[in-house]
Amino acid sequence: MKPLTARGRIAVVALAFLVLAGGAVGYTLRASRDRQPTSADSGFTLAQGGLYFRDTATGRIARRPLGAGSVGERRATGGPVCDRFYAAGGRALCLRRRAGVPVSAYAVVLDRRLREIRRINLPGIPNRARVSASGRMLSWTMFASGDSYATSAFSTRTSILDLRTGYLIKNMEDIQLTIDGRRRYAPDVNYWGVTFARDDNRFYATVSTGGRTYLVEGDMRKWSARALRSNVECPSLSPDNTRIAFKKKVSDDPRAPWRLHVLDLSTMRERPLAERHSVDDQAAWLDDRTIAYSRGGDIWTVPADGSGAPRLRVPDATSPTTPG
Repeated sequence: MKPLTARGRIAVVALAFLVLAGGAVGYTLRASRDRQPTSADSGFTLAQGGLYFRDTATGRIARRPLGAGSVGERRATGGPVCDRFYAAGGRALCLRRRAGVPVSAYAVVLDRRLREIRRINLPGIPNRARVSASGRMLSWTMFASGDSYATSAFSTRTSILDLRTGYLIKNMEDIQLTIDGRRRYAPDVNYWGVTFARDDNRFYATVSTGGRTYLVEGDMRKWSARALRSNVECPSLSPDNTRIAFKKKVSDDPRAPWRLHVLDLSTMRERPLAERHSVDDQAAWLDDRTIAYSRGGDIWTVPADGSGAPRLRVPDATSPTTPG
């Protein structure tokens, strides 16, 4: 092997410099992303009430009064940067994607003043976030692979955190699952979209297995779940704990597969809502009569009884929630 000439040595040094510089730029971009605020500006808290949401222009959490009449009404900004957000009972959950490879994120738990109290590193893409009415129980769903429920090429990882005990269930796939009276053991089980009852023990979620989706009712203390019915995705329990808003698959068209419905838990009868466009979201109840959801990058609301018509509530926004 011939020794490098002076020109060759210069070329090698230059190449090494470019590689190191590229790595430094990548690190700088990632560090800059990770330094973005995970807590709110002073004066922006959950105590102010109203409708909180993610402003898509800035990525930060903003709010508006619930009774705001004009869709163009000015929003109050200053919340943390999040990709998914939900708040209740004086606690908030902020899912924030991290830059870099492999894809990863943070689950950031925030107090009433939207100050960080706990942070958990997560693999995957943030997808769903929920907090129980008391603020004790938190759950989030991450896409482990894929980025849409409209195809079969996806896998999810759903976690549950008990803030009172500090106990974290990293992946709920080991829960004892019963479908049609039989225990279900299968490698294709995926859970997503947890929603909690007022007692902080009972919860509902979607499970997918054997090519079908089911609504399951879970018990935290017994760590068990049973399927109640099929074709229910992304359940959201009403404040009075009597009904579930969900998206139902009504078409095999991957561009518009779902329609929002409400299920009465006492009769198991479902009712389609006035929103006829396909909605891929875990809806949020603003109160016992009104459901909010994200569609087309905007927040819409619709009556929970199937009457009326969809109403554009907040443009350029996602993750609607009313902390209470």
